[in-house]
Amino acid sequence: MEAILDIEINTVEVKNPELPKNYSLEKLGILAIRAYVNNDTILYIEMQMHNVSTIVNRNISYSSKIIAEQLQISDDYMLLKKFISINFLGENLLSRDTYHSIVHLKFEDIEPEKYVEMNYDTKQDILTNLIEFHYIELKKFLKNPTEISDKLNQWLYLLCGEGDKIKMISKDNKSIEKVVKGLDEMSMDENERLEAYKARLAEWEYNYNMAQERADGLAEGVARGIKSGKIEKQKEIAKNMKNKNMDYQTISELTGLSIEEIEKL
Repeated sequence: MEAILDIEINTVEVKNPELPKNYSLEKLGILAIRAYVNNDTILYIEMQMHNVSTIVNRNISYSSKIIAEQLQISDDYMLLKKFISINFLGENLLSRDTYHSIVHLKFEDIEPEKYVEMNYDTKQDILTNLIEFHYIELKKFLKNPTEISDKLNQWLYLLCGEGDKIKMISKDNKSIEKVVKGLDEMSMDENERLEAYKARLAEWEYNYNMAQERADGLAEGVARGIKSGKIEKQKEIAKNMKNKNMDYQTISELTGLSIEEIEKL
């Protein structure tokens, strides 16, 4: 989402983290996610691989409901959050020479007979920034040679299942590497998943033990340092007492040093 919207996302709350039990991804070819981002934006993310011709009408219907549900009767309209609909399409839909189309509520060109000179500093082209639609057509994306280092392109190659490019991308993009690892585990049979889980547990345990050993070593070092500092302080006090001709037995009792240690001072 950061790559698509070119923003920094600090918080995400997915409102429908589980698909309904009667949901069939294989049959419908549709996936929809609703999320709140940065506490000020609602995202409606949809992926449809086939039969995309109705998606615009469906977008309008779903989006209208989501926008309207935000406010109660007595709420101030200024509380309305920004709404963004992001649509990944497995087939071409729009008659546009781009794989990523961004749509706002824009004004039509001014008709000459309705023109009024108002001397505005800037002409308003968009009615509001509170509503935004994105359509990403994956077939168009694959048709156009794109820069593999671009973050959005990396995620789109992953969605398109471009194996060779995904291997290259995973070396540099740790988030994609993590997703690929998760997808690989999902495709395993039960025994393979169990072995992968055991390997992950072993890795977690190793990392925990190493961290614990480092923590214990640091604590021990601090304790030794404190003890060493106390001994040096005791020796300094004993040396001053010795210079004042105090008897060694008294010095030993007051500092905790042995008579042999005091004689060496």
